[in-house]
Amino acid sequence: MQREVMEYDVVIVGAGPAGLSTACRFKQLANEAGQELSVCLVEKGSEIGAHILSGAVIEDRALTELFPDWKELGAPLNVPVKGDEVYFLTSGEKGIKTPHWAIPKPMHNDGNYIVSLGNICRWLGEQAENLGVEIYPGFPAAETIIEDGIVKGIVTGDMGVDAHGGEKAEYTPGMELRAKYTVFSEGCRGHLGKQLIADFKLDAGKDPQHYGIGIKELWDIDPSKHEEGLVIHGAGWPLNESKSSGGFFLYHSENNQVVVGLITDLSYSNPHVSPFDEFQRMKHHPVLKQYLEGGKRVSYGARAIAKGGVNCLPKMTMPGGLLIGCDAGTLNFAKIKGTHTAMKSGMIAAEEMFKAISAGRENDELVEFTASFEASWAYKELERSRNFGPAMHKFGMFGGAAFNFIDQNIFPIPVTLHDTTPDYATLKPAAESKKINYPKPDGKLSFAKLDSVFIGNVNHAEDQPCHLKLKDASIPLAVNLPKYDEPAQRYCPAGVYEIVEDEKGQRFQINSQNCVHCKTCDIKDPAQNITWVTPEGTGGPNYPNM
Repeated sequence: MQREVMEYDVVIVGAGPAGLSTACRFKQLANEAGQELSVCLVEKGSEIGAHILSGAVIEDRALTELFPDWKELGAPLNVPVKGDEVYFLTSGEKGIKTPHWAIPKPMHNDGNYIVSLGNICRWLGEQAENLGVEIYPGFPAAETIIEDGIVKGIVTGDMGVDAHGGEKAEYTPGMELRAKYTVFSEGCRGHLGKQLIADFKLDAGKDPQHYGIGIKELWDIDPSKHEEGLVIHGAGWPLNESKSSGGFFLYHSENNQVVVGLITDLSYSNPHVSPFDEFQRMKHHPVLKQYLEGGKRVSYGARAIAKGGVNCLPKMTMPGGLLIGCDAGTLNFAKIKGTHTAMKSGMIAAEEMFKAISAGRENDELVEFTASFEASWAYKELERSRNFGPAMHKFGMFGGAAFNFIDQNIFPIPVTLHDTTPDYATLKPAAESKKINYPKPDGKLSFAKLDSVFIGNVNHAEDQPCHLKLKDASIPLAVNLPKYDEPAQRYCPAGVYEIVEDEKGQRFQINSQNCVHCKTCDIKDPAQNITWVTPEGTGGPNYPNM
């Protein structure tokens, strides 16, 4: 097959905050120096922001470094935080409001902004294009070009391939995009990033990465109930009933809208847990219901979160390539924030690539990046919060909270805790686990999975290869079903996986059309039998201002 080949100085995979910040900073430096350097950024979503989902409350530190005049440029940071509340829900009806002094300092949100991260990325995309970056939405990076152990670029996905691998009438082969340096910023559990970590052994000597599944909804609410700028976080019920951990959020944004969501740690042990259903019943708690009741749900989505922190952070460089942002795992879970650290990692990547290319280098390993990143405020922040997640896993909700209060508010505890059990290895057999009877959705506060996927504007081209690959097709029925009651039926927040029974017996059905690209299956499958790869370009959710 003859593919079109295009050459660039820098190719960037993924138009999230990290990738866009890399593109903008690199072109800023090139333009200031009067150098004609080319940057190509590819994005699998139908447009910039289509696949972006986050809470989100953000710090503006990295943005201010990148664009000091962001306010004048019209960046959509319109809602400063005006109130900060944290609750521990003791039951489905009761909860305790945490005194402000007792909240770990990283969770304080003074000076932060409630935003739509999708809209932030759309704005960053405009700035990148104004600086001269070539942006191609709808072009997924399907393969990495590696020659003689060196990353040389990527191959975009073929278009017009049928479910059996044949070429349809509209078939178009993907392109080779070659570069002096290639930056991987695909977000959490990027499929090329996952391969690069394995191929180059980037996680050698590191703790296994840990994840959560974040499920979020956007609501229009009664204006009389809206408190623009109010941030609410909480933990406890309902996750504590299944001995799971995680926490909820509800942010009052602009235009009488709130965003509400639940992060469930994927280290849970009960295979009967359904993060989607935990979220749906959580909304009936009075702390959240008081705002949502009488409102209208506008959008729905889900995304995995890499929350292991600095103990799990892989080496971020390899010959010819860089792994940045949530593709590496730069989120600070103590703050429940990762946009600012992801952006900073991208800006440092841009600076090191610019220095190298200006010196005539290409396709070597940018070892200078590691020293620059580790000297940055972003890395120091991650290092300071290194014990937050492991403490919660080791000591539980109350013990972990006490440890982190002392560590973050009183004095740094001079130890480094480790959590070395991968999330997929934590499940107990179904027979040893308590069954959970989730209430039926009422269609007012709680909803069904497929109704939720519908308002996420999820769509994939018909008749294309399934992008959810099974290493062994027998495992779901032969191993996972008898041992774990096939947990894919529940950990997936989009109804992708089903056990279907017909006249031929049971079969494992994959409804890939429903996939919201959250990557939870790739992470939590106990047999590590499912591999998520990119579907045809523009496929997946089309989120509005999520």
